[in-house]
Amino acid sequence: MTALARCCLARAWLVVAAWAIAVVALALGAASAPGATRAEFELPGSESGRALELLGDEFTAPSGELVVIAPGGVRRERVRTAVDALVARIAALPGVRAGATRPGGDAPYERVADDGTVATMPIHLDDPDQAAAVAKLRAGFREPGVTVELSGDEFAEPAPGGLAEGVGLVAAAVILFVAFGSLIATALPLLIGVVGVTCGVCLLVLLQNLIPSPDFAVYVTIMLGLAVGIDYALLVVTRFRTSLAAGLPVPDAVVTAMATAGRSVLYAGVTVIVTGSGILLLGPELGAALAVAVACGVLAVLVASLTLLPALLGMIGTRIDRFGLPRRRTDAGRIATSWSGVVRRRPGLTGALALGLLAALALPAADLRFGWSDASDRPVTDTTRRAHDAIVRGFGPGAEASLLLVAPGPLGDAAERARRTPGVASVIPLGDRTAVVVPATGPQDERTERLVHRLRADLPPPVLVTGAVAAGIDYAEHVLNRLPYLIGAVLLASYLLLMLLFRSLLVPLQAIVLNLLSIGAAYGVVVAVFQWDVLGLGMAGPIDAWVPMMLFVVMYGMSMDYEVFLLSRVHEEYLRTGDNARAVAQGLARSARVITAAAAIMFCVFAAFGAFDDRALRTMGVGLATAVLIDATVVRLVLVPAALELFGDRNWWFPGTARRRAAPAERQAVWPMGDL
Repeated sequence: MTALARCCLARAWLVVAAWAIAVVALALGAASAPGATRAEFELPGSESGRALELLGDEFTAPSGELVVIAPGGVRRERVRTAVDALVARIAALPGVRAGATRPGGDAPYERVADDGTVATMPIHLDDPDQAAAVAKLRAGFREPGVTVELSGDEFAEPAPGGLAEGVGLVAAAVILFVAFGSLIATALPLLIGVVGVTCGVCLLVLLQNLIPSPDFAVYVTIMLGLAVGIDYALLVVTRFRTSLAAGLPVPDAVVTAMATAGRSVLYAGVTVIVTGSGILLLGPELGAALAVAVACGVLAVLVASLTLLPALLGMIGTRIDRFGLPRRRTDAGRIATSWSGVVRRRPGLTGALALGLLAALALPAADLRFGWSDASDRPVTDTTRRAHDAIVRGFGPGAEASLLLVAPGPLGDAAERARRTPGVASVIPLGDRTAVVVPATGPQDERTERLVHRLRADLPPPVLVTGAVAAGIDYAEHVLNRLPYLIGAVLLASYLLLMLLFRSLLVPLQAIVLNLLSIGAAYGVVVAVFQWDVLGLGMAGPIDAWVPMMLFVVMYGMSMDYEVFLLSRVHEEYLRTGDNARAVAQGLARSARVITAAAAIMFCVFAAFGAFDDRALRTMGVGLATAVLIDATVVRLVLVPAALELFGDRNWWFPGTARRRAAPAERQAVWPMGDL
């Protein structure tokens, strides 16, 4: 890190110019050659996947449906004429097929509700890019007393970009200004975060040419990139200003900041990327796409923090404190020291109270149910939500949860047996070896999931059950089965890393247990808010299958960052004094201010993303914000010092190592954290 810092200082203008060129080049590349996004991901080997392979090109599910709503009746001649004209315009688009496909239907409709007020017809997009053109034609439809909507993920209106990111940046700027009291010092972390995120997003868009990803992946990159990028720059800038205040010249202050806080940032960034790669266990398609989204956001801001930031610090120098508030003494360290005294006097009581709080928050997590969001979770301003509501009103809740029976040969009596199965509303044969099963319940209903398992158990083995709902159930079960392996691998890797870092057997175990407690509490809040809908937001339903795994890897990586920042200071003091109680108090006092500021920034950024219309992204934002809040308060301020106090000198025992006081030079070589 020292060599890298000196290199960036010696070539500061070159480093800044290189980053400017990189931003422009990546932006132009992303604009000229964007990769594709996907709404659906297959799971090879599952029953739904085998059924699709068996079908081949014989049956192609439509990309969506045109939904006609006419309270006066969709069969009226005036309505039919207007709808026919719209369908003709849609079908005239290149790569688009529209209109009824079922022989003997109620032309031009594929199906008509019993009350005659709702009708649908399929739309096939051979070219997904034409979805916007179809949506534009729908928006331009005008016929008194008639409304047309579009169903299907291809036609979902994207979440408006910029608002959540802007709110997060404004909140981060306020926190930074309060922490630094200087406009220049405040602007630097924001600049690093924006530059890093811009490069990360552009890189992701380019990589989508190789690894197609869901459309929400870019928001994962923005969310994580902004949060960790600003935090990493905050740590380095804080150490730089501390070195300047100690009387070091600017070049030495930059080198010291990078050799201490910069080294911590490197470890923190690599930790988040490594734990984030665990999302690969989701599967070769969706897992790889999300892992790339995490890596792009974190890697870009990490490189910016380790190269662009020291170059800018060298150029700005002592002017970093200009245009700010008068410097004043902060009481953060004194408050933290006083609080650690409270915990030190009653570690058992304070620890038990904190554990009780986390256990209460984590209780709802026992009811966690994996599934998928659907159009019913979108805002009513979205055409797919209005189409969903109309279809459910006209055809029943199961119309949006249709299943498909597939067999290598004739179905035989399978269709009739399915019709007699409890929970089935109707069965529509499509040919000798395929039939549509319409459940009596909706796609997010637990009874629909039980119906899928019942059909698979009762129907003859050659018959397979597939469809969007069945595929979603397969994917959710796949994730649930993989989750223990992911947790085990991450815990083992982090234990070994912390054991080598702190030369202790007990401290890494404490860190793992406490991190799991905070993650469990965050899971409990997510289940209560989004699955139980305790706030009455109308979002009750299962948690998107990829979200719990994504939450775990990201929350664990970030929690471990704060754990290292705090424990490094505690361990350094212990090596210097040999007094565990004093080491806990001093470590908490010296790291409290920067950890609190960093956690506050992360909380604001994640909470801003909790305002998204997309339910999965909102779940991610609320889950991460909750985890950061719990980790920075209950865990770091209560449980960690309480555990360290209860175990005393045994915290730092390691086989074959004689504990002794280290000389100052040795301490700096082993624990290059410096004063955070």
